[in-house]
Amino acid sequence: MASEATTIEGTTTDLDALCRDMAEKAKRASRTLAAMGPGPKNAWLAASTRALEARGDELLEANARDVAAAPGLGLSAAAVDRLTLNPKRIGEMARSLLEVAALPDPIGEVVRSSRRPSGIEAVQVRVPLGVVFMIYESRPNVTVDAAAICVKSGNAAILRGGKEAIESNRMLHRVLADELVSCGLPEHAAQLVPVVDRAAVGKLLALPEFIDLAIPRGGEGLIRRVVAEARMPVMKHYDGICAVYVDRAADPDVATRIIVNAKAQRPGVCNAAETLLVHEDVAESWLPMAAAALRAAGVALRADAKARAIVPDADAATAEDWDTEFLDKILAVKVVGSIDEAIEHVARHGSAHTDAIVTRDLAAARRFVAEVDSSAVMVNASTRFNDGGQLGMGAEIGISTDKYHARGPCGLRELTSTKWVVYGDGQIRE
Repeated sequence: MASEATTIEGTTTDLDALCRDMAEKAKRASRTLAAMGPGPKNAWLAASTRALEARGDELLEANARDVAAAPGLGLSAAAVDRLTLNPKRIGEMARSLLEVAALPDPIGEVVRSSRRPSGIEAVQVRVPLGVVFMIYESRPNVTVDAAAICVKSGNAAILRGGKEAIESNRMLHRVLADELVSCGLPEHAAQLVPVVDRAAVGKLLALPEFIDLAIPRGGEGLIRRVVAEARMPVMKHYDGICAVYVDRAADPDVATRIIVNAKAQRPGVCNAAETLLVHEDVAESWLPMAAAALRAAGVALRADAKARAIVPDADAATAEDWDTEFLDKILAVKVVGSIDEAIEHVARHGSAHTDAIVTRDLAAARRFVAEVDSSAVMVNASTRFNDGGQLGMGAEIGISTDKYHARGPCGLRELTSTKWVVYGDGQIRE
């Protein structure tokens, strides 16, 4: 028997047929997009910018319905804040589209080429992946960001936001979709899953013949579910357990600025520091100063025995603290005897996301960079810089801790693959 689900319009639909139809339409749209130059894509981004600004009142009305329903869904105050739109946030979304439009179009870029002894010319060029299925929670702005980055990189997008933002996402998608055809793009270049039934995610994850990549953006539970069910590649990271190691040769003032920024500037994001490792040679002189600065920023410390001997008002760290992404103003602190111990701690407890060393010792910095196997390693800089915009990539769709295909912030180029094009004039292989 075919499964059924209720759409946001209140009608019941065949879920299997719905998901397959969306995926097939996306695949057809992706073939059209792959052959397009930057003109129509940039025109759509510019038109969508104007439409978001012009239809702000409609967006706010839809978002108000989501916010009103939030208490019944058990959303925290922080989650409601992430959900809420206002004129400023709508303006930021509109500007983000123009920023994507200004980025170089990666499609057709020549990666390498050569004229072979046979006379053929072999050219490796950048091409879209095809169809990207984006699953995300809470923030309505992801609907805009994901659609923009996917389409600009020549990919068709299937978007599935959380039920807590369904009204906002529906309206945002309508604004974007209304501009597609008039700008010369395929009608189904960016689709929104119209049902709140979580089973729809599983249905789409089982269609690798149409969908080329799944990207879950949200909590660990969502990501693990997608990885378990997906029959296509998944771009992901589970946790952001990021460490800052203050070496024996660290500048104390620089180290203090970095750890306060890495932890407290925005503690609820994946590239915020969760662990502070301090070399024992500088712990006694530096930790009290750092602890005072962290306390002034509202950060609570959970320290090992050696650190608590120096900062006695810190709470005792538990074994679980070293493996926890707090996403809050809480920092686990450990005194280590050497850079070897720091590197070993990161290898054992880190999540291969972002880690930093603070040192004036070039040899120590080089060793940390070489041996710490994370998507980004910072030398004398905050972990908060592991971000597409901060690293000069422009917009990003997420951060990957995988090693194959894409790692670190994923923007336009990371949503592409390559293919070889060979030009000849009748050559045959002997």
